[in-house]
Amino acid sequence: MPRIGLLSDSHGQVGITRRAVGLLVSQQADLILHMGDIGSPTVLDALVVARPGSDQPLLVRVVFGNVDFDREDLAAHGRAIGLNIDDPVGVVSFEGGELVFTHGDDGRALSDAIGRKVRYLCHGHTHRVTDERRGATRVINPGALFRTAQHTVALLDTDADSLSVHTLA
Repeated sequence: MPRIGLLSDSHGQVGITRRAVGLLVSQQADLILHMGDIGSPTVLDALVVARPGSDQPLLVRVVFGNVDFDREDLAAHGRAIGLNIDDPVGVVSFEGGELVFTHGDDGRALSDAIGRKVRYLCHGHTHRVTDERRGATRVINPGALFRTAQHTVALLDTDADSLSVHTLA
């Protein structure tokens, strides 16, 4: 999965989430990861899209965040519509390493990933774009789709080790 779409912190905002997913699909994401603070089942619905040129769904994986108080109901709905629920931490293995994704409000999960020296650690929670190295691990936060001056998502190309951050208008 070389091109991974990253988004976080939708907080129930269906319209902006739908636009964010559309942007990531247009950027040829092979996989989309939502890193929590979903906020509503309708946001999960907005994550269900077909692969371009196909009737097959694009693979989407989800963890929940600190404002997702109804995790069990959200997880049941997500599974019913074909999403993969990895809560509270997901791992994506690919040639060249592992990517760990979580919401970002659990310091232990973040520390564990860095301690394991995974290639990428992706999270949300802070609503701020981050791209930094902590030892062997590249730590990425795509920003947020709510409560921020600019709504942003990111596309990680694991083959090229490149990250592009996209602002939604």
